[in-house]
Amino acid sequence: MSQTVHHRTATIDGLEVFYREAGDSNAPALVLLHGFPTSSHMFRNLIPALSDHYRIIAPDHIGFGQSTMPGLDEFPYTFEAITEITAGLLAHLGVDRFAMYVHDYGAPVGWRLALQDPQRITAIITQSGNAYTEGFVMSFWDGLFAYAKAPSPETEGPARAALTAKATRWQYVNGVPDPTLVSPDNWVHDQALLDRPGNDEIQLKLFRDYPTNVDLYPAVQKYFRDSQVPLLAVWGRNDEIFGPDGARAFQRDLPDAEIRLIDSGHFALESHLESITHHIRDFLGRGFRTRVAA
Repeated sequence: MSQTVHHRTATIDGLEVFYREAGDSNAPALVLLHGFPTSSHMFRNLIPALSDHYRIIAPDHIGFGQSTMPGLDEFPYTFEAITEITAGLLAHLGVDRFAMYVHDYGAPVGWRLALQDPQRITAIITQSGNAYTEGFVMSFWDGLFAYAKAPSPETEGPARAALTAKATRWQYVNGVPDPTLVSPDNWVHDQALLDRPGNDEIQLKLFRDYPTNVDLYPAVQKYFRDSQVPLLAVWGRNDEIFGPDGARAFQRDLPDAEIRLIDSGHFALESHLESITHHIRDFLGRGFRTRVAA
């Protein structure tokens, strides 16, 4: 059922945060956290597909999408800082308990929210939202980790390559059996935002901060073991950024986790919206009840 989607802005800690919102404000909340190099734009089709049963909130991280892009001297651009802004937005909107859908960069933000207050999280959907070292496809990550470990003109080159139009398009079409299903509007939209003056330095700063997310994995995995939070991993089996072993790894700490591998790549929503929506609706219909009843 198609639902009205609102495009809103809130001021959080003096920063303008853009977010998409849909659904009944009294319905169970589902927070959608986007990855690199996109924004809540990646959820534009999923939001109306789910908002008949859920209150959907999809923010743009600071420096991404339609949210403000302060300079490096005005905002630290760490995943911890992005998490604090996200937490502030949820508090502003009165969201106390919620399920979350995490993708790519959205995962370390979501994991930090869960570690702050595990009881708030009713269920997790992860689509290429990594929490295990097995998930890293090192042919993609080697250069970024080398830059993060030892930033220099030599190591910066491969990191900057990840900010190019060629790399952005690759993220969308790689691993998709029929690339004609993926609209080029996606990478044109994302690249236009990446190419804003000063945004390259912001993205490089986040690359340098990325190892803090890996350092957090043991605590995140303990959270999974202790909470046994309902989790659905719906993942592109052909993703060459976060591979399917990252999806399977969740069952190590969450034996009841549901693993659904989709014949797609990193942005599987673009080619498999209907099947992913089906899996989410089926999962949340059970996961919310489990957590609320507990």
